Amino acid sequence: MALAFLAESMVSVRRLEEFLLLDELKSFKAKELSFDSKGLITNGVGKEKQSEKAKPNPTGLTLTNISASWSKNAIVETLRNITLNVKPGEFVGVAGLVGSGKSSLLQLILGELEASHGTVSLGGARISYASQEPWLFVATVRQNILFGLPYDRVRYKKVVSACALLRDFELLPAGDATLVGERGISLSGGQRARIGLARACYRQADLYLLDDPLSAVDTHVGKHLISECVTGLLQNTTRILVTHQLHHLKGADSVVILRNGEIETQGTFEEVSRSPLFKELLEEDEQPEAEGHTQLLRQRSMSIQSHTSVNSTVAEYGNENEEEPEETAELMEKGRVSGSVYLKYFRAGGGWALLTLTLVSILLAQAVTSISDLWLTHWMNDVEAKHLRFEDEKFSANYTSTNNETNVFNETTEPLMLYDATTDPTSPTTMNPNLTVIGTTVKAALTIQNITAGQEPLEHSYYIYIWASAILGCILLTTKRSLLFLWICMRSSIKLHNVMFSNILAATMRFFDTNPSGRILNRFSKDMGIVDEILPRMFLESMQVVMVMLGILVMVAIVNPYMLLTTAVCGVFMYLWTVIYLGSAQAMKRVEGVSRSPVFSHVSASMAGLTTVRASNAEEMLRKQFDDKQDVHTAAWYLTLTANTAFSIWLSLISAVYVITVAYSFLLLDNGTTKSGNVGLALSQGLILVNMVQYGIKMATEVISQMTSVERVMQFTSLPQEQTAGPAPPPGWPQRARLVFKDLYLRYDMESEPVLKNLNIVIESGWKVGVVGRTGAGKSSLISALFRLAPIDGHVYIDDVDTGKIALKELRSKIAIIPQEPVLFSASLRYNMDPFDKYTDADIWQALEQVEMKQSVTSLSAPVAAGGANFSAGQRQLLCLARAALCAQPPARARRGHRQRRPQKSIRKHFAKCTVITVAHRLHTVADSDRVIVMEAGQIMESGHPHELLQKSDGYFTSMVKQLGPASEQSLRELASNAYAQHIKYVDADEQAQS
Repeated sequence: MALAFLAESMVSVRRLEEFLLLDELKSFKAKELSFDSKGLITNGVGKEKQSEKAKPNPTGLTLTNISASWSKNAIVETLRNITLNVKPGEFVGVAGLVGSGKSSLLQLILGELEASHGTVSLGGARISYASQEPWLFVATVRQNILFGLPYDRVRYKKVVSACALLRDFELLPAGDATLVGERGISLSGGQRARIGLARACYRQADLYLLDDPLSAVDTHVGKHLISECVTGLLQNTTRILVTHQLHHLKGADSVVILRNGEIETQGTFEEVSRSPLFKELLEEDEQPEAEGHTQLLRQRSMSIQSHTSVNSTVAEYGNENEEEPEETAELMEKGRVSGSVYLKYFRAGGGWALLTLTLVSILLAQAVTSISDLWLTHWMNDVEAKHLRFEDEKFSANYTSTNNETNVFNETTEPLMLYDATTDPTSPTTMNPNLTVIGTTVKAALTIQNITAGQEPLEHSYYIYIWASAILGCILLTTKRSLLFLWICMRSSIKLHNVMFSNILAATMRFFDTNPSGRILNRFSKDMGIVDEILPRMFLESMQVVMVMLGILVMVAIVNPYMLLTTAVCGVFMYLWTVIYLGSAQAMKRVEGVSRSPVFSHVSASMAGLTTVRASNAEEMLRKQFDDKQDVHTAAWYLTLTANTAFSIWLSLISAVYVITVAYSFLLLDNGTTKSGNVGLALSQGLILVNMVQYGIKMATEVISQMTSVERVMQFTSLPQEQTAGPAPPPGWPQRARLVFKDLYLRYDMESEPVLKNLNIVIESGWKVGVVGRTGAGKSSLISALFRLAPIDGHVYIDDVDTGKIALKELRSKIAIIPQEPVLFSASLRYNMDPFDKYTDADIWQALEQVEMKQSVTSLSAPVAAGGANFSAGQRQLLCLARAALCAQPPARARRGHRQRRPQKSIRKHFAKCTVITVAHRLHTVADSDRVIVMEAGQIMESGHPHELLQKSDGYFTSMVKQLGPASEQSLRELASNAYAQHIKYVDADEQAQS
């Protein structure tokens, strides 16, 4: 066992060594303000210290002939020959096609991407960074904005106002004190983006790097962010803004256009507008056809949105008496582990017949072991009797050998007592129950050898044959017992893991809202690790020890029945002490398991936002938070160890009393008839029992404590499940994809108000429908209702089939979604495109070509990093778009076409016969839709063709369009009018065909 532990330790040390020897980041950023490590814990309340008043002189940025690549072996570098000079206080816009290197340019400035050639000069600038994919952690909205900095009431108000968050605070249940779920799961995409931007703006810096914060917000909010934040609040600082919406860059001092990692052109907005690439980008930005690509890519993900109420009030800034909101506590059982947990654990490993066979093997193995020991005792007693008769005969023949007899008996007992004396009762963990038979055998052999030395040979074959048969049976039964038991434990582990995993996959979305990833990882890593590796070994050892203890007690009782009284008394004391210990040990083990989850969550969240953490110089703050969470877990673990040690000490004391009693019982109760073999057996077994009792009880209590891991795993085998059962839809369903939402209500929590209220919508087959509205209006919840991600009241019909009554798998397999946050797996590109292997390579290449990703992919077998990290955000979205296009129609219908100038034209052609629902942020996106649905507070305010809605001077849609400005309003009205004319022709043609 020690060698096995040593080998495992060497592997762990080697892995740690490889990790510690990895190249470290070479950062050339200047360090900012020092962090307050308790900022996130205290929410900044009561820390209204003034921010640094003194600012350093404005600092610019200079990049000289920079080349860089994310991979050392890359054939083509990510950035090539980049030369850029940004003067202090300038506003620089960066634009370009998908995958052109815009985000990589910001990563280079942050120091995350190492330059292979050229120089970067920041002049000691303090940097603040807003990432393209906002990183939020489990804390309040205010804590996410402050990010460890002291709370400055005045600046905080300015920042949240400039980032258009005031109205969101009114909608959130507790204002800016609302608890944000892991990765901001309880917020919409726009809210997450603006909170991330507010965090960057709250930080006093010289250089602000803003990576496309406008992509997740509508046009009105985007204009507000540009005017009030980028060119307002930050007007005296150096700003670099990456965006696809070029009309926001008209006020920029300089614009940089990238193509394939190189600067295509740079200069003022008027100067770069002469570039053909800029004209192409600008045309796509203004035309609805170009925005079709964006609208498909910018659909919101299906995360559960926050359950807000219009009547909610914003938290009062700086309220020092507000209570800290708490995350939903992890479920923790109380009391002893239920007997049903043990039963379910073993029943998962086999049926009653297998369990019965294993139990019989355990009992037979111990019975044969005890019989072999008893037979050795019987053999030794017979030899001693023959020896005494032999001595009597010699004595009567006047041959005296008293000295030899004394030596013989001394030599007989010394090996016996020497072996027992070398047994260390203080080291129960080194005890091996299998040594009992071996030790007794050696002692008996030495005894027999000494007694018969130099005397008449005695016939021992009878004894040897029976003893050898018993030993052979012991070996066979012990091996069978161990194999059967470990096989049952292995099957139990596999089944529990598979059932838990299946339950996780089928769990309701509410479960993921209330349980951070750390809790789930804790169950699958640590708890399953205990069930897989530690529990079977402890179960087997404790079972062996208990069987040996029972065998020893039986043999001791046969030799000296009076010892049963002492054994019973000591057993009562041990039982009482064990009961006292287990009550605390199981509770401490549960606390240790629960306190481990925050450590997992913290590490997972920190790794996900590592770029933001480094850019904000928050490493020390997060390290302090990690230490705090780890200290809580270590305290629980230390308490477990100390309690175990105290328990072992008391067991040792009780065992010592038992051994002393056994030893003196022979002196006090001996009537002269006790045989030496029996005395030796009783003493040796009693000494072994000392170690066995300690080791056995310790192992048994450890098994009971570790069963809390089985208990925690089983908690995840009975999670609330989605209603997946149901009849199959008709063959070929859906054929027309006509959608009807009737009297629809949706709520994510049964105790909260519905987020969709009495929706009644009819979407005809093939319609392209746009859903617009402010943040929290319920747009994404409409998609959630379609996919049955949350319980609904009412009905959703597709081709007159109630989707709530059919099998969930059949429903979701007929609907494709292109999320705003793309989902890619750590596997090959082909697996990500076609996980069920339904399409040929030619079909996949065709889909990639349709979204203009063919040139960016070298092979379908190329690996995709976790989360698609080896692709840019835009490329990840295009891959998801290609995947949806691939599944939109059968492979036989896919036809090879010429390369389109813009991927959105191919997309419109590919989805021409599909019903499409687009959750849009930009109104130009839905200007040519067949229908527009305007939502507010979970209700439909108005719906119709965009042109028809624009005829209502006081309509909701009209008021939203007017906020775009005269030029954009006129452009959108013309687009809607042209689309309406085409729509009328289509309707007339369809009516004529039907007639």
